[in-house]
Amino acid sequence: MIQTLLVANRGEIACRIFRTCSDLGIRTVAVYSDADEHALHTRRADTAVRLPGAAPADTYLRGDLIVKAALAAGADAVHPGYGFLSENPDFARAVLDAGLTWIGPSPEAIEAMASKTRAKRLMGLEPLGEVTQGDLPVLVKAAAGGGGRGMRIVRRLDELRDALEGARAEAASAFGDGEVFMEPYIENGRHIEVQILADAHGTVWPLGTRDCSLQRRHQKVIEEAPAPGLPERLARELRTLAVRAARAVSYVGAGTVEFLVAEGRAHFLEMNTRLQVEHPVTESVFGLDLVAEQLRVAEGHALEKDPPSPRGHAIEVRLYAEDPARDWAPQTGTLHRLAVPSGVRLDTGYGDGDPIGVHYDPMLAKAVAHAPTRAEAVRRLAGALESAVIHGPATNRDLLVRSLRHEEFTSGRMDTGFYDRHLAALTTPAPDPLAPLAAALADAHGRSRFGGWRNVPSQDQVKRYEAAGEETEVRYRHTRAGLAADGVRVVRAGAGTVVLEVDGVRREFAVTRYGDEVYVNAERLIALPRFPDPTAQLAPGSLVAPMPGTVVRVAEGLTEGATVTAGQPLIWLEAMKMQHQISAPAAGTLTSLHAEPGQQVEPGLLLAVVQPTHIQPASGGIA
Repeated sequence: MIQTLLVANRGEIACRIFRTCSDLGIRTVAVYSDADEHALHTRRADTAVRLPGAAPADTYLRGDLIVKAALAAGADAVHPGYGFLSENPDFARAVLDAGLTWIGPSPEAIEAMASKTRAKRLMGLEPLGEVTQGDLPVLVKAAAGGGGRGMRIVRRLDELRDALEGARAEAASAFGDGEVFMEPYIENGRHIEVQILADAHGTVWPLGTRDCSLQRRHQKVIEEAPAPGLPERLARELRTLAVRAARAVSYVGAGTVEFLVAEGRAHFLEMNTRLQVEHPVTESVFGLDLVAEQLRVAEGHALEKDPPSPRGHAIEVRLYAEDPARDWAPQTGTLHRLAVPSGVRLDTGYGDGDPIGVHYDPMLAKAVAHAPTRAEAVRRLAGALESAVIHGPATNRDLLVRSLRHEEFTSGRMDTGFYDRHLAALTTPAPDPLAPLAAALADAHGRSRFGGWRNVPSQDQVKRYEAAGEETEVRYRHTRAGLAADGVRVVRAGAGTVVLEVDGVRREFAVTRYGDEVYVNAERLIALPRFPDPTAQLAPGSLVAPMPGTVVRVAEGLTEGATVTAGQPLIWLEAMKMQHQISAPAAGTLTSLHAEPGQQVEPGLLLAVVQPTHIQPASGGIA
């Protein structure tokens, strides 16, 4: 039996596996990069082993170092989690050759399915060869790994070269394998998958369907089980195909077979030979612990002939540190506080006060709700997210709440084009007009204008905040009765709680401050100085770094004085394992270029300036 398990991964998945190990009495070993020295998964494990460096290529993608760590820590088994080396057959072989138990399918099964090109051929399909105009649109896709990395949609032939180069670079950085291929891109299909679990005795469980259609950058955002509105005939066909794929490679362990469903037909995408991020929805519906089942299968135990019966409906959302309104730009900083109401499962790799850095995926947590019906699960999860305490960098929380409540989602009619159609409406700012006043009143609690009351009216006090990207100014005053503001009755004003009444409607605001960051209920404000810095203005056409990251590429031949066209790609940044393209905001002349490959940048750093042909206010953006 397994006594000590090393998890060859980090963050949320490592913490989730450790939780099951604790329940089973299995000792745990973490590996950590220098950037993760104080990370939650490092703190949660019984033993932790350092992997020197910060970049994935130097740490979590070094199979030799991880095997060495397992042996040094006395582990007798290795769980790969997901991402990094989880679908790398050479790593699986190295684990087995070291005499350790591998929690996953055989290296041969991984080899057959982990490369999407080989998997397609195994299922009787072929990727595209040379692409012509008639083949468009096509999807450039990494042959290894998953999670939406190394993918590009190509709609014009002149975009193909950049798409191939970008996908190769991103795949190599994320998975250590830069192989890519091309396939037809099916617009607005549904992304449906089947969870399987197989033992070494010939039993394969197809554990229902999941719908993962709501995606950004080809990476899933909201997942649910079972897939809503799927005809039983089609659901049965998907389960049959999934079992067939598993049996074709003598699969053992947990895995997922993914399909794109369009016009009532199933199109095979790939088989993920690992646990998936969205596995909790299947666990909730089937009453299983899939990690515990993985460990039992690896120990040689047989599954029952039939899987448990499903019950109810489960929905999961991925909470990211990112700004959906700015092309999903990842965010960094300190996660001061993260908590959701009871009754909702929260899987996270962060604790209160932990830093969110630039080296890894920006996912903060997964929140999962289970209920007897889909409608109840949707309501429960949306309500929990809305009232969750999330103090830290900008997140996609508001987008998730709005998505869950969108009529297209609640009716089960969503597809992979959901955010292409609705992103602008879903990210339109809707700041609470009373939040800045509540913040100002909490800040003013206990302080008066004069330090003592006088028989003269108090002048208005002014505070400025940035809310939802816009500056706002609020006024209040000190009176003999306490704090007051026009048009609002201040019922109570304390340092942490403010109660306001407008037109007879009373509302309570929880206020928390961390330096210049102020959180009023779910809203994040930035306290601004009373007098703005006049030197902070940028010239028209300035391109600034929208996020922290590394400059990985500058357009070939780009020099100061060059003529550029509107939308022309100029600079590529890599942040949190994704590449982001910065384009010219307008046609004009490149008058300044400060970016160079390998440069580390912080948000707001000036990268280049494009002097527009016709002078007009402009700012750079991510394409």
